[in-house]
Amino acid sequence: MGFKMGIVGLPNVGKSTLFNALTRTAAAQAANFPFCTIEPNVGDVGVPDPRLEALAAIAGSKQIIPTRMTFVDIAGLVRGASKGEGLGNQFLANIRECDAIAHVLRCFEDGDITHVEGRIDPVADAETIETELMLADLESVERRLANLARKLRGNTDKDSADQDRLLRLAQTALEAGRPTRTLTIAEDDHRVWDMLQLLTAKPVLYVCNVEESSAANGNSQSARVAEMAKSQGAGSVIISARIEEEISQLPLDEAEMFLTEMGLYEAGLDRLIRAGYQLLGLATYFTVGPKEARAWTITTGMLAPQAAGVIHGDFEKGFIRAETIAFDDYIKGKGEAGAKEAGKFRVEGKTYEVKDGDVLHFLFSG
Repeated sequence: MGFKMGIVGLPNVGKSTLFNALTRTAAAQAANFPFCTIEPNVGDVGVPDPRLEALAAIAGSKQIIPTRMTFVDIAGLVRGASKGEGLGNQFLANIRECDAIAHVLRCFEDGDITHVEGRIDPVADAETIETELMLADLESVERRLANLARKLRGNTDKDSADQDRLLRLAQTALEAGRPTRTLTIAEDDHRVWDMLQLLTAKPVLYVCNVEESSAANGNSQSARVAEMAKSQGAGSVIISARIEEEISQLPLDEAEMFLTEMGLYEAGLDRLIRAGYQLLGLATYFTVGPKEARAWTITTGMLAPQAAGVIHGDFEKGFIRAETIAFDDYIKGKGEAGAKEAGKFRVEGKTYEVKDGDVLHFLFSG
């Protein structure tokens, strides 16, 4: 179950530096030049989860396989991108394919790195990109409404009528200067709404890129961003892309020592991935055995047959039941046998809602 987060921002805010750190590669050219990232760089990142190591240690698993999240470094856009300025059209097409947006904002002062607008104001930067996305959505909505009007003449096709109603709802919000993610969409409308693929409907995580000395607690600029994020119901995370780039090139023990010296308890990368997980409403379950301990990504609230389908489609089709132990119970019981003795081993059916941290074994026919 692949989830894709697009890293966006104005030129020279530290997107590619952050991407290099995330994927532990220098594939993205983090040169100080607008539009130096032209093709989207795609990197698969293992999601850090200490629970996996704990499970593997108890089960004696030979291999540990974390679940993964895909990050896409998308070329910087500028004011006017919705009309094709800079690399606008390409930017909009790439962002449409992502599940969420990690919006990198420059919260650091550095005279050597130019700012495309000639000033440091992360809130204004966020508004610049939001405006471009809203303009692109508005243009898309108006074009689709015109096409639907022709289709709806003398036609009572329910899907088309639903699309028309939801597009008008989106149009009202966008014309009022509000992104479409601020709208409350009824459960029955989610399928059609998702098909509209509106850019401003995607959840946003603001990534405050601060100077090294502010990596632990942030600075006045990141505080402004946190306030803005809170008012929008969005997420925000403080990170120093330079620190992340440095520690990504160090052995694990040296990286931990470096973080401690900087007054940090974990890598900003770990915080970023966790925040992305939370933003997308994701959860993790585990399968554990002597061969491997493995983490699997699901959406929160997913039922057992669909969760089994993440491993293989046949598991969902032939689902019989799921043998379940909660993570804490597995650890306390020092494995499946101990959990069974403590009465913590459960057998669940098709209506079971998988919980984050469940250790599962699926039985299926076929």
